Amino acid sequence: MIISSTPRFSRIVRDVWKPLTVLAVWDIIVTVTYFVLPFRAPELPLTIFGTVLGLFIGFRDNSAYQRWWEGRILWGAMINASRSLSRSVIAFLPDEPEAARELKRSIVLRHIAYVHALRGQLRRLPENPDIDRILGPEEAAEARSFANPANALLTGNGRRIEEARRNGWIDTIQQTQIERVMVDISNAQGGMERIKNTPLPMQYRFFPAFFTRLFCVLLPIGLVETLGWATPVGSTLAGLMFLAALRIGDDLTDPFSNTEHDVPMTAMCTTIEIDLKQSIGDEPPPPVTPVKNVLW
Repeated sequence: MIISSTPRFSRIVRDVWKPLTVLAVWDIIVTVTYFVLPFRAPELPLTIFGTVLGLFIGFRDNSAYQRWWEGRILWGAMINASRSLSRSVIAFLPDEPEAARELKRSIVLRHIAYVHALRGQLRRLPENPDIDRILGPEEAAEARSFANPANALLTGNGRRIEEARRNGWIDTIQQTQIERVMVDISNAQGGMERIKNTPLPMQYRFFPAFFTRLFCVLLPIGLVETLGWATPVGSTLAGLMFLAALRIGDDLTDPFSNTEHDVPMTAMCTTIEIDLKQSIGDEPPPPVTPVKNVLW
């Protein structure tokens, strides 16, 4: 997630230089052709075209931002539920005997591994060393043997809660309260997976992109008689605005894309790890800091 209020010029150039170069070359070709081989440019209703295109892109960008914001809300709910789970487990499970204390610590650590595993799944990361770091290679390998490692870790914690009840360390009311929190965690994961696995409808992806490029092709033809030799400048700048608005939708459509535009899951997972490790007396990691105005 880019946290700076003003994007870096180098990042803007990197994002738009290719379509901007093609657009500028086309604008120059149309302008030179108009003066070398004079032709009467057709009267194009560019105002109507631009207005309709703006509506298309506006709907698309709003839909993309809603997906991004829902992803951020779900991760906020995950942070809150993680703290609630840790607080309930620490408060309900006794410190004696030793097995109860170790079970308490195991549940908290496995939940830390769970959020890191979920982050890796959503970003489609081939490797996730954080699971090995927290659980050790054997438990990490066991979790990876499942199609959904994060869900496997969550299920394992559910079994540990049931084990605590069978041993008489918590009662059924306390188990139900903890289970309610775990249901909230599972619902948040399901919402994230729904966003990740469901792209925008084809109409929201194809038509705005197609009509934006068509508008950029027609733009210098409709402006050349009015702007003359200034057509490449005016047409390129106008086209850039539409291409930039189109790019915004592309950047926000997948909030878990492992790019600088996605939800800062690494920072939020580290926040959960810090809070939960401090709750059991372990040394927490340092918080994630922005790198070149990007918080991962």
